[in-house]
Amino acid sequence: MISTEQLQELSAIGGTVIGPDGQKIGKFGQIFLDDRSGQPEWATVRTGLFGLSESFVPLSQATVAGDTLSVPYNKQTVKDAPNIDPEGQLTPEQEQELYHYYSLSYQEADQAAVQPGVPETDTRAEYAREDVRDPGAGTSQASAIRSEERLHVGTESVDTGKVRLRKHVVTEDVATTVPVSHEEVRLEREPITDAEAAGTSGELAEDEQEVTLHEERPVVEKTVEPVERVSLEKETVIEEERLEAQLRKEQVQAEGWEGGRQTR
Repeated sequence: MISTEQLQELSAIGGTVIGPDGQKIGKFGQIFLDDRSGQPEWATVRTGLFGLSESFVPLSQATVAGDTLSVPYNKQTVKDAPNIDPEGQLTPEQEQELYHYYSLSYQEADQAAVQPGVPETDTRAEYAREDVRDPGAGTSQASAIRSEERLHVGTESVDTGKVRLRKHVVTEDVATTVPVSHEEVRLEREPITDAEAAGTSGELAEDEQEVTLHEERPVVEKTVEPVERVSLEKETVIEEERLEAQLRKEQVQAEGWEGGRQTR
């Protein structure tokens, strides 16, 4: 059985609540005690972004080790628990709803004996917030535990988007100049020598000679060649974000006393 002192120490150091798989469920919140036995029965766990939501979890099978409270329920089960305001006492209906959700047996406490002259009261096991009266009530001493809210700010990593590298083909017009050459003919006249003239027949005749001309023409050929490598790199950028919250705290004062004497 976990003691109230263990849970108070856990609350003071900002303890963590984990499930059976070791996964963090959230930060330890408030303690709820059995009105009749004074034993811790329920606790709240701060879940959600910045721990602004509180879910109830039973302590009957929980254990404490250092700054960690272990419960036999996973994170999703605790987060999906009935949404109940953690301020004040649990009503019978709220308590029964929690028992049913966590598949626990719900039993009402036995009624206490009614003493003469004392009005009968409902003694069902209700769970109150962490306000514990001193066991010596009725003597000259009384005490109360004062609690206050503290802001615990942390961060969690969430998915914000995805970036993909996608290739697509675009067409561009390219203009370039290519030098080309071609052959042309021209007539060249030069006198012949006497030796060359002696070798001719000396008769007039028709003759025809052919010359083949050549030219260069542009030839286009396209090839695909790798030119560069494009990659994505992630880097972490730290920014300052301002958060504001309202914190509540309990105040304890004595009523019906003035100057160390009880007033009537």
